[in-house]
Amino acid sequence: MARVRYGARTEAEIAAARAAGSRLPDIWSTGVSAVWESDPDAVAAVLPPPLKPTERPLVRAAVSHVDLPGYPLGAGSVAVAALHDGHAGWYPLVMPMTHERALIGGREVFGEPKKLGEVTVEREGPVVRAVLARHGIAFFEVRGVVDGPLPLPRPADKLDFYFKFLPAVDGQGFDADPVLVHCTRHEEFRRLESITGDVVLRESRYDPVADLPVRRVVDITIGEKTSDQKGRIAERVSARALLPYIHQRYDDPLQILDGPPEGNVR
Repeated sequence: MARVRYGARTEAEIAAARAAGSRLPDIWSTGVSAVWESDPDAVAAVLPPPLKPTERPLVRAAVSHVDLPGYPLGAGSVAVAALHDGHAGWYPLVMPMTHERALIGGREVFGEPKKLGEVTVEREGPVVRAVLARHGIAFFEVRGVVDGPLPLPRPADKLDFYFKFLPAVDGQGFDADPVLVHCTRHEEFRRLESITGDVVLRESRYDPVADLPVRRVVDITIGEKTSDQKGRIAERVSARALLPYIHQRYDDPLQILDGPPEGNVR
């Protein structure tokens, strides 16, 4: 009988796949990063317990083209600064990916809020444009001009916070207690340049990052970096406390019942 590809893999095949995954080559990405100060009440409002806001209400957006061999990937993120148990990090609200392969692994393993979307990084000479879009809406955009090179930062670790959970089969809460994941990325840069430009946020009912207004741009950069990541469960969290925030992970189907925004009533 021919091999049935949905059938069980052998222990040798499983071991070989695991070994291959542990020998991934350095994968470099070209990306634009923008950090801005926003409204402190808005930043605090999006943080599920036990995450807490930092002293500065920072928001960071990243838009990258990842040089995966034979499988180039557009990857993005919009995150707010947060604290947990003495650790400072970032809590991503949305992570657009251009391929389902990158989306599924991140959501299922780490609890990353990844969604299929459009990710654009363009550079013509010194002029740079970076865009995150979904459902035909470019909800985040950077437009600017490269000023010049920056000193390369030392290799360092960056911490992201994710909530990993499964909605209950009966539609009531969760199947099991959700967990808070600490995901540590070790990053190394080989090029970094500063950009003078603008951060544009556009209204989207699916990705409402416009609720985190730009009060002051802290910095905008473009660079090339490589990174790896490791995750751990930091703690189990209150299902009751997290439940009001799980719509962040999805395009809420109940939004069709929402009234029109004020000022748009006809």
